Amino acid sequence: MTASLLMTLPEEILGAAALLLMLVAAWGGSGVTRAISWVSVVVLAGAGIALFGAASTGGEAYGGLYRADAFAAFSKVLIYIAAGVSILLAPNFFQRTAGDDLRPEYPVLILLSAAGMGMMVSAGDMLTLYVGLELQSLAAYVLASFMRRDTRSAEAGLKYFVLGALASGILLYGISLVYGFTGTTLFSSIATAYGAGHSMGLTFGLVFVFAGLAFKISAVPFHMWTPDVYEGAPTPVTAFFASAPKVAAMAMAVRVAVEAMGPATDQWRQIVIFASLASIIFGAVAAIGQTNIKRLLAYSSINNVGFALVGLAAGTQQGVAAVLFYMTVYIVMTLGSFLVVLQMRDADGQPVETIASLSGLSHSRRGLAFAMMLFMLSLAGIPPLLGFNAKLAVFQAAVNAGLYPLAVAGFVASVIGTYYYLRVIKVMYFDAAGAKFQPGDSKVEGGLITVAAVFVSPIGWFLLAPLGLWTMTAAGSLF
Repeated sequence: MTASLLMTLPEEILGAAALLLMLVAAWGGSGVTRAISWVSVVVLAGAGIALFGAASTGGEAYGGLYRADAFAAFSKVLIYIAAGVSILLAPNFFQRTAGDDLRPEYPVLILLSAAGMGMMVSAGDMLTLYVGLELQSLAAYVLASFMRRDTRSAEAGLKYFVLGALASGILLYGISLVYGFTGTTLFSSIATAYGAGHSMGLTFGLVFVFAGLAFKISAVPFHMWTPDVYEGAPTPVTAFFASAPKVAAMAMAVRVAVEAMGPATDQWRQIVIFASLASIIFGAVAAIGQTNIKRLLAYSSINNVGFALVGLAAGTQQGVAAVLFYMTVYIVMTLGSFLVVLQMRDADGQPVETIASLSGLSHSRRGLAFAMMLFMLSLAGIPPLLGFNAKLAVFQAAVNAGLYPLAVAGFVASVIGTYYYLRVIKVMYFDAAGAKFQPGDSKVEGGLITVAAVFVSPIGWFLLAPLGLWTMTAAGSLF
């Protein structure tokens, strides 16, 4: 039992801290919001430090229900970083927006969501996976509708809740089918059952499980919630949705595919290839006509999930490592882009979300325009920015696995997405100057934008070797 407790130490830290801070919030009210936010960031850092021990190399805990390995540890580091950034972004945003001051429940909900995501990526059993997924989702539904006086936020929360409940039902039905035909919910035992021979019931269970997972990563055709929720939710919450839960859901899908359904690779690979190409193409085409920057980034996230799935389709250690590398670069590019969106405020300090409002930004805020250009070019996969290396990694994994048509189709489809990224740059640098944005007043946001821009720039190439070694080691723990 002691060994199991040590392996689950990060989740214990997050859960205990969330409960304690919830009591502090109830006692102190809105006056302790900033203090709780900073303490929450420290708690996330503490949970990250706790990963370097039994929590990363301990093996199985609680009879196989939970797995503490390098793959989970890598994913949790990304989750905690994204969660911490999302907490830091919130105070200034809520203070400026219609006087809707941030309430102390916000960082507590993110801590609870991070605990759920930790369970998701460490699950060794379908029920552990489902409990972690629901913990993450319940916190996310509240976060989406956090601005109670904003009808768009309330609508986003309701849509996310309804469609999320549907996806959870689909996933649970798939789990019940798998259990019914294997007699177990443990990943290792499920893999044994798939290796013994594929029945029609197991195949249906596989399809339903992957359908439920596809919703969580917003892959086509289960993407319908993404644009509306991203647009309606408060921008810090949208930045959170586009980063941490995306990493957790993708890591969860990889673990289920490799550990639980590894012997059925030929069956689930067809589903993943379809979802990959459909997401790449739809995300690129649908983004072309968007006028709202948050909706554009929503379709961009769908597009990028498609590229990450190319690595999963390979079904190899190199493919899984490529997925982890891609998600690492993706969350930096995405968080950087949303940090720029947070800087889009009119003279009264109110958020502005239209792409047209970026016109002339290169003259009024040169540094901000340059950073946004780096993020857009990196998302498009233009060399020598790090986004190019991320796309190259997943395509190489597909080619080495013999999936030449998938690699070629993904490469060709990536050209479509380049258009709308370049359109944002064109508006900033070549359109007639519009109304100026309010000057930036947050050193935290400015510093985070600088760090993200440096990471995706050619300077980030110095991190390629250690990052490649870390991702390959993490991927190796699944095989």
